[in-house]
Amino acid sequence: MKRGKFITFEGCEGVGKSTQIALLRQYFQDKGITALFLREPGGSKISEEIRSLILSTDSVGMTKECEALLYSASRAQLIGQVVRPALERGEIVVCDRFTDSTFAYQGVARGLGEDYVDALNTLACGDVMPDLTIFLDLEPRLGFARKGGADKDDRIEQEDRSFHDAVYRGYKIACKRYSDRIVAIDAGGDKEQVHDAIIRTLQQRDIVD
Repeated sequence: MKRGKFITFEGCEGVGKSTQIALLRQYFQDKGITALFLREPGGSKISEEIRSLILSTDSVGMTKECEALLYSASRAQLIGQVVRPALERGEIVVCDRFTDSTFAYQGVARGLGEDYVDALNTLACGDVMPDLTIFLDLEPRLGFARKGGADKDDRIEQEDRSFHDAVYRGYKIACKRYSDRIVAIDAGGDKEQVHDAIIRTLQQRDIVD
């Protein structure tokens, strides 16, 4: 059986990932394309429990190493339980965030470094990596303005502006480092313009007709 395709969405807070993933879900439904939609951290019972621990404002004081390891643990569970079996069945899998988030948030913004993050991702993912990553490109100040500020219940969003600026720099580094896989799309336009650009990218990569 032909292996399925793995698509991930990345971007800073407020770039419109949820909106664009919802539009893609509707597009697939209209075209009769079966696809599995997931989020990270999360996507399985155990991974969702880890998500709650990571993002909780009660977890203030969590070390950066602990944070990175928890993200990787959630990812390993999701891949083993959900992603790999779906790809082996020939399905399309779409995930809101994946390894590039760890690269940008923990590797660059937290200062753990590229080698540290690469080692974690290798352990968690094995040979399961995205066929295509859509990076919705919008600076943090514009993203937070769009969403009306940081979520008070999200520990990561509550970080200061310098942290989120570093995340954005991390994504820009990732775009150059993984240019064969990551496609940056300007997220500053209206949602339909962004959606159209995403569909064109999927067509260019022969993921959809």
